[in-house]
Amino acid sequence: MQVNQDMKKAIIFLYYQCIFLCLIGFGGVSGDARARTVKIRCARQLENNGSIFVPNFVATMENISEQMRTSGFGVATTGSGLDTSYGLAQCYGDLSLLDCVLCYAEARTVLPQCYPNNGGRIFLDGCFMRSENYSFFEDYKGPEDEFVCGNTTRKTSTFGESARQALSMAVSTAPNDQRYHGRAQVAIPGTNESAYVLADCWRTLNSSSCRACLENASASISRCLPWSEGRALHTGCFVRYSDRDFLNPVPRNGGSGGNVTVIVVSVVSSLVVLGVAVATGIYIRKQRYIQKKRRGSNDAQKLVKTLHDSSLNFKYSTLEKATGSFDNVNKLGQGGFGSVYKGVLPDGREIAVKRLFFNNRHRAADFYNEVNMISSVEHKNLVRLLGCSCSGPESLLVYEFLANKSLDRFIFDQNKGKVLTWEKRYDIVVGTAEGLVYLHENSKTRIIHRDIKASNILLDSRFRAKIADFGLARSFQDDKSHISTAIAGTLGYMAPEYLAHGQLTEKADVYSFGVLLLEIVTGKQNNRSKSAEYSESLVTITWKRFQAGTLEELYDPNLMLQNHHNSNVKNDVFRVVHVGLLCIQEAPSLRPTMAKALQMLTTEEHLPAPTHPPFTDENTMELNDTSEDPWYPLNAGLSLSVATVEDSSFYPR
Repeated sequence: MQVNQDMKKAIIFLYYQCIFLCLIGFGGVSGDARARTVKIRCARQLENNGSIFVPNFVATMENISEQMRTSGFGVATTGSGLDTSYGLAQCYGDLSLLDCVLCYAEARTVLPQCYPNNGGRIFLDGCFMRSENYSFFEDYKGPEDEFVCGNTTRKTSTFGESARQALSMAVSTAPNDQRYHGRAQVAIPGTNESAYVLADCWRTLNSSSCRACLENASASISRCLPWSEGRALHTGCFVRYSDRDFLNPVPRNGGSGGNVTVIVVSVVSSLVVLGVAVATGIYIRKQRYIQKKRRGSNDAQKLVKTLHDSSLNFKYSTLEKATGSFDNVNKLGQGGFGSVYKGVLPDGREIAVKRLFFNNRHRAADFYNEVNMISSVEHKNLVRLLGCSCSGPESLLVYEFLANKSLDRFIFDQNKGKVLTWEKRYDIVVGTAEGLVYLHENSKTRIIHRDIKASNILLDSRFRAKIADFGLARSFQDDKSHISTAIAGTLGYMAPEYLAHGQLTEKADVYSFGVLLLEIVTGKQNNRSKSAEYSESLVTITWKRFQAGTLEELYDPNLMLQNHHNSNVKNDVFRVVHVGLLCIQEAPSLRPTMAKALQMLTTEEHLPAPTHPPFTDENTMELNDTSEDPWYPLNAGLSLSVATVEDSSFYPR
């Protein structure tokens, strides 16, 4: 038992090192990367062919990454036809290359969440990124052009005059600048304050298009005056004014060019290394103190020895060889975080290797969180972690390989769905419930998964369910009723109280589980319910059919074909839907615990009548709780779209 605990601690110890490696790669800022998202807008059309579109998008982003590191700007095109991926990214002219890498890393993390739509654009306060399936490089205006105002302070008319003067200066400067960048500062008469303006065009435009875009943007953003903040988000340019100095100082080399000097980057890099070294030293010293107090001064050495003896620390070269150098033939799936590949170790064991796509600070935290969570639990219905690697150019997690991949590949496919008889689906339902009961009640620390959905339920060769992807999971002590946290998960599966207020309890997992039950029975996906097939959400339709007594019309045709003469199966299917509706009731207090839900599924006890679920369109629901949003009211009135919430999948679609 002690060895097992040491192995778990060894994994956690190793992944602190992984986080430090990630921080070395992207940490440290010479100025301000301004990586806060202002607005993301996804294209309205779905991708044509996911198996082609996603690799093309990934290749385009990789190509742009190389350019961003050297010039702060990049364009790339991959593929042909409807699956072509056109990409553009650009940092605003006052960002250093180091800050630019940080800002781009954030944009690259968020924009893929527009998938399965075939494109999108994201404005951050330090950079811009866009991807489409058509060439947009010369576009400088469009119906999506808009402005947002930060109505935090109403300024005087004198400020308005200074802001307009600064706008005029920056707008006239940018089209003539080599990087299409303009900036201005105009003092406000009679005060010690100034108005600050930044203007940038995308470098794919010509000078006249840049000027036209900026003039339009300046005219629209002027409507924000006399408020203290304004941003114009136009197809070909970005303009911002403010009453505070948000601009980074741009050291000039000989008075021209505006390029960040090597000296600045070198100094910042040195500070990054120093900062990481200090953080590493503090962590190691703290851990040594704790370990010495508990088990003696040699415990750190024991952990390292345990790590190597237990084969938890995989060499990068071993995993690279096992996956055929991450050959696309071995790819199991692609998602916002990256890729999962099948591999075969030298001893013949089949494995699944989770490869980080975005190796930045936020993903490093999620990566560590997943290791920390899954290494502390062990259950037959939870996917098993075999080890990890952070010695190579990227961090990797190694899991047991499950032959049938994820549940969504079956229940949302009419042909593959035939394989899942009712008996198998019922076993999957019960297995998932048992795994959640263990997480909520039987582990030392209560764990909330936060992302229960069909793509995170893996199936072994006998179609037994195993819950995967703990990157978003959170834990808290028994004396806490809930935790407040940033919203993360997948729209269509998130409980309304969590989506609106960020207050997280086990009932959030119960809600997600309820949605999953409806999907397993109907073969329809809740968060893609705006298709032509049916206009309302699956939750809403199921509730209406339940009230009307016509649920059978909604069942997966595969189930009805297999069991149309079996009344017992029909009763069982109806019971599962009934429990699902109890789990998705709008009031969290009315939802059963997972232990109670499992009992309802496996016994014939009487079920209470469910109350109505939340009639919420997750694609347009506005967040009204702004108490922790420093950007309110800048974001007021902006609806929460699918792109503003993380979509995490283990074997992603």
